[in-house]
Amino acid sequence: MDGRRRNPYELTEETPVYVISVAAQLSGLHPQTLRQYDRLGLVSPDRTAGRGRRYSARDIDLLRQVQQLSQDEGINLAGIKRIIELENQVLALQSRVAEMESALDGAAAAMRQREAAVHASYRRDLVPYQEVQQTSALVVWRPKGRQSPD
Repeated sequence: MDGRRRNPYELTEETPVYVISVAAQLSGLHPQTLRQYDRLGLVSPDRTAGRGRRYSARDIDLLRQVQQLSQDEGINLAGIKRIIELENQVLALQSRVAEMESALDGAAAAMRQREAAVHASYRRDLVPYQEVQQTSALVVWRPKGRQSPD
């Protein structure tokens, strides 16, 4: 959820509002077919306190999808159930990936802040150490007061 308080009377596509006769009419299926799909676990509507089925707009869409896969694609109900399970799994994984990406972005931002704080704490009077390359050059130093024997 997004953290905001929802209006308890706000309808969403998951809100179970349709009785079985209306859901059957909206989906173009017979009520007995809806009951069979419920028993098979294809489309499981919410239940009222009296055990009556209540379908949401998402359930209606799913009923239409089951009908299309069955009639147009010739997929049996067991295959349709597996397709629905896999689609739900994909949605759950996509949600998890989004959560992990958000957490990673937050961790990267925190790391950049900590890195900036460390850099800001460096003493400016210190010179960073640099590796000196060794050469075979010979340097002769002669103090100014002495003359060379040449």
